[in-house]
Amino acid sequence: MEFLEEISEEESPKERHTSSTPSWKLTAKEILATKTQNYFAQTKRAENILIQVAFSIGLSSIWRFPYLCHLNGGGNFILMYFFMLLFFGVPLMYMEMIMGKCLRMDSIQVWKQLVPWLGGIGYASVLVCILVSLYNSIIITWSLSYLSNSFSYPLPWDERPLVRNINVTDLSCLQTVAHQYFWYHTTLNASNHMGEEVETLVLNLTLGIFTVWFLLFLIMMVGLKISVQMLIFSVFLPYVILLCFLIRGLFLEGATTSLRRMVTTEFSAWASLDLWRQAGGHVLYSLGLGMGTIILFSYKAGGDNYAQVASLVTLINLGTSLLTTSIIFIVLGFWTTTSGHACVKQSISKLTQLIDEGVLPQNAKPPKDILLLPTLDYIKWINSLPGRLRQQVVHLSPSCSIKVQKEMFMQGPGLALAAFSQVVSLFPGSSFWAILFFMALLITGLSNLMRLLEGIVFPLQNSISIFRDYPRILTAIVCLGGFLGSLIFTSRAGSYIMYLFDDLVVPLSLVITVVFQNVALAWIYGAGRFREEMFSEMGRPLWPFSSFLWCYVTLPGLLALLTICFMQLFQGTHLYYTAWNTSGNKEVKHLYPQNSLGWVIFLSVLTFLPIPVHPLHQWWSLQEYVAPDPFEKLMSKKTPMVSSMSSQRPKHHSMKSQERTSNTSTRGLSMSLLRSPKPEPECLSQDPVKYESSSWFSLPLLTSLSSSLTIRSASLRVSRQVSPTSVTADNSNKGSETQEESPKEKSVQ
Repeated sequence: MEFLEEISEEESPKERHTSSTPSWKLTAKEILATKTQNYFAQTKRAENILIQVAFSIGLSSIWRFPYLCHLNGGGNFILMYFFMLLFFGVPLMYMEMIMGKCLRMDSIQVWKQLVPWLGGIGYASVLVCILVSLYNSIIITWSLSYLSNSFSYPLPWDERPLVRNINVTDLSCLQTVAHQYFWYHTTLNASNHMGEEVETLVLNLTLGIFTVWFLLFLIMMVGLKISVQMLIFSVFLPYVILLCFLIRGLFLEGATTSLRRMVTTEFSAWASLDLWRQAGGHVLYSLGLGMGTIILFSYKAGGDNYAQVASLVTLINLGTSLLTTSIIFIVLGFWTTTSGHACVKQSISKLTQLIDEGVLPQNAKPPKDILLLPTLDYIKWINSLPGRLRQQVVHLSPSCSIKVQKEMFMQGPGLALAAFSQVVSLFPGSSFWAILFFMALLITGLSNLMRLLEGIVFPLQNSISIFRDYPRILTAIVCLGGFLGSLIFTSRAGSYIMYLFDDLVVPLSLVITVVFQNVALAWIYGAGRFREEMFSEMGRPLWPFSSFLWCYVTLPGLLALLTICFMQLFQGTHLYYTAWNTSGNKEVKHLYPQNSLGWVIFLSVLTFLPIPVHPLHQWWSLQEYVAPDPFEKLMSKKTPMVSSMSSQRPKHHSMKSQERTSNTSTRGLSMSLLRSPKPEPECLSQDPVKYESSSWFSLPLLTSLSSSLTIRSASLRVSRQVSPTSVTADNSNKGSETQEESPKEKSVQ
């Protein structure tokens, strides 16, 4: 197209001098139409890039990457993630983009078209989307909870809780940061371990998750379309806020030390299987690989240079993750630096100021030698105060931790929300900044969840006829089921169950699905065959190293990652979660209970189940579909060959014409499934009849399961235009028999 545009631009001046005015006007109109078409193509391409970027910088970069990086030692995880993003993320994302763009199908139909007997991969992707959307909804609910608390001033997480009848146990809230205390006690109301109070729902989280799913239901029912300007605003607003947070955080105590710890790498830590498992799982999760969303976005998008798009999206994903992680590590350094004696000193200074201002009485003044004593003696002195005064002193204490905190402070999934709540408190007008940030986080989470729901609803509508006729029923079922399924995360142990999903269930399901995708395209369908057909379709070659990476880099790496996941799952000794100890107000680590690991295996098998079930269903349907009639074959053998040929020829030719129309409707690639296993791409558009004559219809019907299922899928495509379906199949079989028997008849004559 670009070459043709250059030719038209070179020839247009000559035409202006040699031709008359009407021809010049016609040329101008053509040029204007070409420019308009190019503008819409560029707009569609920019929209596709923005959608991919918005999906990749969502909860995965802002919420998930920082706490995984903190959990695995900073620089070790960053370096491991970078290499996996380069060698796994970019090639696999490019693969899904090319499939969605060139085949113009959703995540279910793509695999039915390429490898019919592995068509269950698309349904597995839908199930993975369901699992991800379930626990993503609770993360959005947490953001909504923080947003609702942002309208009060001062912000509730900056102060100690105001509790009546304070005793020694309640004074333990001074031994942790106020933002961590607010997260576990106010937002989650967390239990002590995973098996405790699972049936007890937290009211504010239950109302919040109902609000989230109701908003999603309204948006899906109305069919709200986001313009390119809104996409630009939703993408760049978080960056502006995060840059402001980073600049403010650089002036905090311990910022330099924290950033140095973030980039420090110890290669001895690479022996940890947890590091490999979590880095590889996050690459798949952050880019949306195996969920079918990339295929769906590319199916609707414009442009054709997907190698650049995949590289750009992964680069932006990495940059956003590093920006967010830098802010959170700075906050962690600030918490550790201001804990212990520094916090006691800050508390005494604040109490003295409040006494001078008349807010507190003189008897609230601490002893002069309190700074020379251990930090816990300060808590004992507060406990010796009268009840009312003690309550005021605790409530007005600063948000720092009296207990000395180490570097590995706060390792749970709520790290990002607690850290960002600390950052917004440092700005003047902190309520405004809190509303702005958590509103942006809420919009980003809702847009990501919308894309996940599109990856569920759109393929199912195309595959199931009742949902195609009544699309709103499917939307209502998905949103209602999502709300009911997400209620488990609103219990007092819900954050621990969510961590189980995020740490084990979803990564394992993603790895299994992506392994089957890679095997199906690179080895069963053939990476070289796919490259040749994409070249004939697009008119330009694919990325030169794509076939090598799909066959010899991504697949062995994914199989190794899958092996690591299974090894850790069945050993179970290194799998733990971070829980909150209410009595000591500190985080503790617990091993996962055995029944929870059983649920992990069950949900992973449930996600994998459509892959073997689909070919069995196709085989069962095929047996009923192609059952031959022996009496009809016997009668056809007794009839003369000339009459059989004359009777079969019109039907056979009509079936050929119907196959041609069905093949052209799928943009030429559906012909690849009806031809011989060894393709010739240069003949894809020149001689379609040649492929029909050498198609798999001429092979014996029960040669192999794969060929049978391919025949089934091809006959199903023909049956969309011919009714009844069985007549078409019988005609194709009779036509093939006629072609096989006619040479024998000629030789006899």
